[in-house]
Amino acid sequence: MELILASAECDPAHDIICAPSDVNELFEFREAIFSLGPFPITRTVFLILGIAVIVSAVLFFGLRKKALVPGKFQTIVESIIEFVRDGIAIEIIGEHGAKYAPWLLSIFLFVLVGNLYEVTPFINFPVTSRMALPLMLAVITWVIFVIAGIKRQGLGYFLGIVWPKSVPMALRPLVGLIEFFSILLLRPLTLAIRLFANLVAGHLMLTLLLVSGWVFISSVGDIGARAGIGVAWFTMGLGIYMFEIVVIMLQAYIFTLLSAVYVQTSLYPDH
Repeated sequence: MELILASAECDPAHDIICAPSDVNELFEFREAIFSLGPFPITRTVFLILGIAVIVSAVLFFGLRKKALVPGKFQTIVESIIEFVRDGIAIEIIGEHGAKYAPWLLSIFLFVLVGNLYEVTPFINFPVTSRMALPLMLAVITWVIFVIAGIKRQGLGYFLGIVWPKSVPMALRPLVGLIEFFSILLLRPLTLAIRLFANLVAGHLMLTLLLVSGWVFISSVGDIGARAGIGVAWFTMGLGIYMFEIVVIMLQAYIFTLLSAVYVQTSLYPDH
């Protein structure tokens, strides 16, 4: 789909790079594939539902038969679970981290699969590049760390934010105001924007570079030596492709890590 949109109006004889007239076309898919009653299922919705199916299937088939000598697939799944549980939940949150591990594992796998759509052939669209999804995940994180703070500290959780005892008395009103907006308003927004911005940038670069390379190279009979531009674009695109795989995994890790950090600061505000 992105290949068609980016190359449809491209003229390799005169253009330097191929791009749709409106780059929003690379991210917005409003046409319904099918409908469930009054609910239209667009490509984006279908892919989001696909994430849930993939994550559920990976966990189900990876853990349903725990062999004494685990196979490769079981080993990979168990390694991911241990990484999130021990390396993020318990390591960051502490003694109460284990009970947050299932939620953190769900977030990690959901974001990871959603990001991996970017480099998946015939999909090439990370659903996390639509702001609604990162924002929804960030709001869920916000609800969990606020509830965690209230359960542990009661309403004193909010008092500790707006009147921090760890700073001098004269600075408490100012620092409290900054902390209020930072913790209760900016945290979910910055958490969402960080994931959204990185995936938008990567998706845009990959699409434009690889599509331009393909269009220019395939038009060599018409544009001659100018097709060399396509070789340069395609080479850069492949380099970005490999880099994006690292970014995809890193952004899933960062989103999960920050979610754990926010819970930890709610449970132990003095740390």
